[in-house]
Amino acid sequence: MAAPSDPTGWRTGLRGLTTRGRSFLAAGITAILCSYLLGQEALLRVGLLVTALPLVAVALLLRTRYRVASGRRLSPHRVPAGQEARVHLRVDNISRVPTGLLMLEDKVPYLLGPRPRFVLDRVEPRGFREVSYRVRSDLRGRYPLGPLQLRLTDPFGMCELTRAFSSADTLTVVPQVQPLPAIKLAGEWAGYGDSVTRAVALAGDDDTVPREYRHGDDLRRVHWKSTAKYGELMVRREEQPLRARATVLLDTREVGHRGSGPASSFEWAVSCAASVAGHLLERGYQTRLLTDTGVQVPQDAKSSTGGSVSESIGLLLDTLAVVQYSSGGGLGRAEEALRLGGEGLLVAVLGTLDDEQSASLARLRRRAGAAVAFVLDTGSWVGLGQLFPDASDESTDRQLRLLREAGWTVLPARAGDSVAELWRRADVHAQTVPTAGRPFDTGRPFTRGANA
Repeated sequence: MAAPSDPTGWRTGLRGLTTRGRSFLAAGITAILCSYLLGQEALLRVGLLVTALPLVAVALLLRTRYRVASGRRLSPHRVPAGQEARVHLRVDNISRVPTGLLMLEDKVPYLLGPRPRFVLDRVEPRGFREVSYRVRSDLRGRYPLGPLQLRLTDPFGMCELTRAFSSADTLTVVPQVQPLPAIKLAGEWAGYGDSVTRAVALAGDDDTVPREYRHGDDLRRVHWKSTAKYGELMVRREEQPLRARATVLLDTREVGHRGSGPASSFEWAVSCAASVAGHLLERGYQTRLLTDTGVQVPQDAKSSTGGSVSESIGLLLDTLAVVQYSSGGGLGRAEEALRLGGEGLLVAVLGTLDDEQSASLARLRRRAGAAVAFVLDTGSWVGLGQLFPDASDESTDRQLRLLREAGWTVLPARAGDSVAELWRRADVHAQTVPTAGRPFDTGRPFTRGANA
């Protein structure tokens, strides 16, 4: 709840005069001047009456002491692009007198639609009114909602004052997330899915790494062989599950993408990264998002394990909701971050690459347990394939071949392709066993304009 600011002073009131009020004021002043020039006392009385009417309306509005509070509730606060969210407004009359006619207007960015306006009739003392409206955006981002404006007017429409509440909210429009199937990747670590390894179970009882006894430790965990060896009470370490790690690399280079708006290759890449990151988090991976600029979310491994899966997914979606093009031309900063901590599964969503970048990614493959690359045919997002349907980019085919030879599972992506279908083709079984319909071809080159 928040109370609106109360503008006072005749200057504020006179600025609030409507066209009708200004016309009455001008007519009254003109009549008064004419009465002096013509010597007509009756015209003077008419002029004073016409002049006083808008001034009295201003005085009444300035003396209005409505005590009104407002509240706003978003349902939901985080919504995928292209879907609607509902905004609920509540206006409470916390004074002991009823209100007059109230006009509400909520400030909304034009990308979410027109500004909603509502007219509320008399609100009884201690009463309230609730209204709602819908907003929708096809573009990702964080959109401010509010502040709510309350417009007061007199019964004659002479003056109109606006009182703004101070509170505002933010609607986060996140990229669309597609549900992905559970698959088995080539070279994947054994900790994926249900087969979570445990360090102690692999080492065996004789190879258990002990530690010193601490107050409160269960005496049944005392390791007597180590106790005799070190001369102090030693206990077995608790079995700690090794959580699989994954990195989702998003290429945000402006030179690597084509198209504009929701139908651009960049928006497809952002949606793909969101789908893959959310899927891996749900499958138990300790997942981080990395961009070509070196920005990573979460910033360290400890922060990624502090919250629930839903909180981790929300953090990544909030980051992807505001990610923008980068002005860089290479992947050097991302490569440096991967060299420092790139173990585990690596999933890269890449735009247009050159030979040097492909060679660097091929070298980084050695540090990853499994590596999957969504390589976008950005020309298909601007219709180049329709102009040159039989043309193939030899340099692109050479780069894809280089990644495959280095051990990457390469998934060429074109405009209109489904992320879930491409992810399914990365299954190690789908690469060896032909499936009905369209088979997976790890050596399939790019062909401009051949949409899936």
